[in-house]
Amino acid sequence: MATHPTAPRQQLPAPHAWGTEGRNGLRDLFLLSAAMFEGRDEDDVLRMAMAAVESLAPCTAEAGYLRTDGAWTRIADAREGAAGPRLDAQIRDLGGEDGIVRLPGRKWCLATALRASRETTGYLVVSAESRLSDEDQFLLGALAQQTSAALANAAGRRSEREHAAALRHAHHDRGEAIAELRESVAELEFQRSVHEALSQASAESEEGIADMVRAFTHLPVAVEDPFGNLRVWSGPGRPDPYPRYELVRREQELQSAMRRAGPVRTGSRVTCIAQHRGKVFGTISLVDPGRRAGPHERFVLDHACIALALEMSHQRQLAEVELRLRRELVEDLLTGTDDAGAYARSEAVGHDLHGPHRVVVVRWDGTAGDEAAGAAGRCAARLGLRFLLGRRSGATVLVVRGAAAPQALYGTLADALGSAGGAVGIGGRAESPADLPRSHREAVRALDFRRRSRTPEGATAYDELGFHRLLADGEHEADAAEFVDEWLGPLKDYDAAHRTGLVRTLALYFDSGGNYDETAAALTVHRSTLRYRLGRIREVTGHDLTDPDTRLNLHVATRIWQAASGPG
Repeated sequence: MATHPTAPRQQLPAPHAWGTEGRNGLRDLFLLSAAMFEGRDEDDVLRMAMAAVESLAPCTAEAGYLRTDGAWTRIADAREGAAGPRLDAQIRDLGGEDGIVRLPGRKWCLATALRASRETTGYLVVSAESRLSDEDQFLLGALAQQTSAALANAAGRRSEREHAAALRHAHHDRGEAIAELRESVAELEFQRSVHEALSQASAESEEGIADMVRAFTHLPVAVEDPFGNLRVWSGPGRPDPYPRYELVRREQELQSAMRRAGPVRTGSRVTCIAQHRGKVFGTISLVDPGRRAGPHERFVLDHACIALALEMSHQRQLAEVELRLRRELVEDLLTGTDDAGAYARSEAVGHDLHGPHRVVVVRWDGTAGDEAAGAAGRCAARLGLRFLLGRRSGATVLVVRGAAAPQALYGTLADALGSAGGAVGIGGRAESPADLPRSHREAVRALDFRRRSRTPEGATAYDELGFHRLLADGEHEADAAEFVDEWLGPLKDYDAAHRTGLVRTLALYFDSGGNYDETAAALTVHRSTLRYRLGRIREVTGHDLTDPDTRLNLHVATRIWQAASGPG
């Protein structure tokens, strides 16, 4: 019968629901682990794991195997399943790796390798009606890790018993044998106390795990993320400021530690990598400049690292789930959804959607979408804004709570990204979720208007566009172009024929309120030159610039010309 090895274990994607119930599941696993360490032999440990399978996931334990004298032995069990010689052959063919196996009458079967010190010591075979969910596989993987540790402990106890028997048979010195046995018993009791402490600390937090390690080792403990940033410090002597790692050096240290099993000493620290299914979540270290850490301290650190990896993985999954829910909520709000459902979903992700909101759209040239979105979120939080963050059509979208237009976001974001090459569009006020699609359309129009203007970098609010809304909505472009040609057509033709800038001169003249000095300074020309140009404008257009209605129409025409002609 052919077997089907699976790919190397990788990080599981975030489960769709993982909260208090999931944390209780992890607590139960550590309590089960403590029971497994209560002087049981390997067969009993594996039977306890099989008995626990059905309480953790919708599946059935079909068989358990132990490696004995280089061969796989199926343990005796009261259940009468489909396990038999055909399954024995498939387990041999797996070669110590996880794999899908086939059993008569079963739809889906998985053989999970039980590993200790990188050596496969057993297998747990389960069956189900269909492939297990990510959450169920996560719990079974955690059960496999704890079972592996308990099997290693049971094997150690058996070795000690065999050694004690050998001592008795060989008539070794009775006092020496008793002392050695007492030492072994003390070591096992110590290991058991560590597991009991972990069963409590792992159900609390990263801080609880670090404090547990500190209590057993009497050394300061540092928990860091994969980049070397401090997450938790337990004990005295915390550096202030905390030293920053060079990314290349940090990557080299992680790669070196991953090539060696267990804690690794690097300078004044003994470090263990918190990883789960090939994904590195961080590190936990004993700060030990006096090199006091021995086998007991390394044992505590190694086993605490397993609990820390599970906790960090759980926290990462929660963050990924919340991010996905927020982005899906933003997409639905911009598309249009019912108010009651929107309020309930926003409350679930910690945002109050009641009250006025505005949609803000951000685009930044030369910056990847994820980088721009992350920077926009950080800058909005720094400004004290309450918001939901998402992405749509290649742009970053924020649904911002409050009545005030968040104009300061552009400047803060430009400083954070080190580039002014972006634009922010701000939609009108939305009194309820039903108004958010309209606010989003307005934000997009404001952004597009800003990017087509002569100053494409900055922030533009739709409410501030005034008559320019006629251009922003795209429905009156033909009428606007006809209006500009009617009032500025002769000037535009004259500029094209003589390579002059009379239209620009007239625009700056109106923008300065008719002030000669300001206009001349903006054009970098003398007042007499400006006076000459205005005279030519009167001659070419035939318009009287002193007439109020004429001035109004010409001013509006130059404003539309400036907005439509783009940068320059």
